[in-house]
Amino acid sequence: MANNSSNEKRPGFIRRIWNGFWSPSGVLSLGFLLIAGFLGGVMAWGGFHWALEETNTEQFCTSCHSMTKNWDEYTETIHYNNHSGVRATCPDCHVPHEWQYKVKAKIMASKDLYHEIIGTIDTDEKYEDHRLKMATSVWTKMKTTDSRECRNCHSFEYMDFTIQETRAAADHQKALDEGKTCIDCHQGIAHGLPADYLEQYKLIAEGIEAAK
Repeated sequence: MANNSSNEKRPGFIRRIWNGFWSPSGVLSLGFLLIAGFLGGVMAWGGFHWALEETNTEQFCTSCHSMTKNWDEYTETIHYNNHSGVRATCPDCHVPHEWQYKVKAKIMASKDLYHEIIGTIDTDEKYEDHRLKMATSVWTKMKTTDSRECRNCHSFEYMDFTIQETRAAADHQKALDEGKTCIDCHQGIAHGLPADYLEQYKLIAEGIEAAK
């Protein structure tokens, strides 16, 4: 009898794992792991979303000394002060609303921290020296995305040209007919323009068109 018992075929490794998986202790362990994983995921997602929102405020954007000149220029524009009281903040113009584009923009913006640390534009003189390069970067992004951030608030579809000023209505109709995007005509809508900006923008537009 003893020899027969010892010669009985023992369950294979996979079978033992499977049996243990469905044992009472295994089920309880699995349930605990699922619950803990779910709660951990919720907390991680909440923390990530909180961090995104905290870094997506006007207060955060202007907390760096190098943004002082940007801010001063912006407060002199219609996007800051106008008859309607509707104001576009820094994130409205520089951060996409769509999730995938927002995350990409946040990752790309991490380089700004590096430049803040090394003082790339911490004086007015440095700012002016880098103005064209910074503007070119923003114009290129807006041109390639069809002025995506502008269109969060503005759209040809909902413009009533009959109540716009004659010149504005004509320019908007021309832009609509020719397939232009917002940044093609509004390069200095919120910040000062660097010298020779129009020539630089034409090069950007030509390069993007040639790449299509």
